[in-house]
Amino acid sequence: MFAVVLFFLAISMAAVPLKAADSVNLIKKTDVTDVISKANVGIKKTDVTDVISKANARIQTPLIYGDIAPSKSRNADPCTATGCKWPKSESYVYVPVQISPLYTQEERNVILRGLLSFHTSTCIRFVWKNVTHQDFVYFYSGTGCWSSLGRQGGLQVVSLMKNGCLYHSTVQHEVSHALGFHHEQVRSDRDSYVQVLPENIIPGNEKNFDKVQTNNLGTPYDFNSVMHYNKYGFSKNGQPTLLSKANPSLDFGRATSMSANDIARINKLYGC
Repeated sequence: MFAVVLFFLAISMAAVPLKAADSVNLIKKTDVTDVISKANVGIKKTDVTDVISKANARIQTPLIYGDIAPSKSRNADPCTATGCKWPKSESYVYVPVQISPLYTQEERNVILRGLLSFHTSTCIRFVWKNVTHQDFVYFYSGTGCWSSLGRQGGLQVVSLMKNGCLYHSTVQHEVSHALGFHHEQVRSDRDSYVQVLPENIIPGNEKNFDKVQTNNLGTPYDFNSVMHYNKYGFSKNGQPTLLSKANPSLDFGRATSMSANDIARINKLYGC
């Protein structure tokens, strides 16, 4: 049983914040070539749950909650116990990244568009990693769609498998994990909003629905969050594994981009 996990990360590990000078390495719109407008790669309206559940269905990578890599350095304790926010420098939070050269330009553009979407509505700024950066995120085509929860220290990977994970919503979802955000349906107050139906869950996946003690930053439960799985997530029989208590017929967890609440939480957590 995993120890208490906080939904959002409120304590930063000791680290030297990136300086404003790092903004010269800022990922910009000009890094995205016009091939994306011709190909529409990653724009298909496929929700996060369907993408992740299909991509991760038969992989051997050990994951918790469906798409989160357990921390190698912190056991199963919340990373806020020691802190894993990305450090802020003046007005911005600079997060160094690298993208595997094995992606095509079209695939690379999907990732870049996802990263740039955080620039337009939050104080998160993704910058290209250089030799001075010790902590950074590396995007590569791994065994499925998954990420660590919050800053891990050193190299940390986000797996976005070719031919399976390269959608705008999936990029935002996995990057949000890397920034420190958990799934909506496991937050501490979820029992007031959703009912879990364990009889419909694929055996062995029950822990993906474990509720955790969370700090929700004063934001409401959000069925439209890009971090919310849909009502059929991990279903063994095509029947719902989650139901809205207020409206059992409600279809949810179909977000194709971050909601206003997702954005508000990032801004609150990082003091934007």
